[in-house]
Amino acid sequence: MTAQQLLADNIDSLQLSPEQQLELFAAIEQGLPLVAQPYLAIAEEIGATEEQVISTIEHWQEQGMIRRFGLVIRHRKLGYVANAMVVWNVDDACVDDVAAILAQKKVITLCYRRPRVLPDWPYNLFCMIHGKDRAQVIKQLDDMCQHSELAGIDKKILFSNKAYKQRGGKYSQASASGN
Repeated sequence: MTAQQLLADNIDSLQLSPEQQLELFAAIEQGLPLVAQPYLAIAEEIGATEEQVISTIEHWQEQGMIRRFGLVIRHRKLGYVANAMVVWNVDDACVDDVAAILAQKKVITLCYRRPRVLPDWPYNLFCMIHGKDRAQVIKQLDDMCQHSELAGIDKKILFSNKAYKQRGGKYSQASASGN
């Protein structure tokens, strides 16, 4: 389902027009403006009131369209230059349980499942760990494995060599068409 279809399904209970909803969706997807009243700034941009913007966002959260707002931290600029994708070869019958364990760990910033590509790639569970250096990341992984009984699972650590791009997903047409 597209963002436009999701928004259209919510029109009856919202005070914004469909066009304003699309504009609001695109605006918050870009990140809140760094001003004292970001919702007011967005409201003025789309021709709405601050209350309408806040009410619409709250409704989208209740509907599950928006899970949360958060900061995008440029971890490399903060000195976290050791970034590792840990790939796991987990028995398919256990993958959901192992993923649940990993997803609860503070050092894990991303965790997802993908299909194996046999015979060359047996890994089906992926997670990211960030640290100030490789030794820190390896220690975090070792500690996590020892305390969660994950040590016996086949895994590989793939450290990043260079970052080319980092951003959240873009779903609105306005955001997706930009560079």
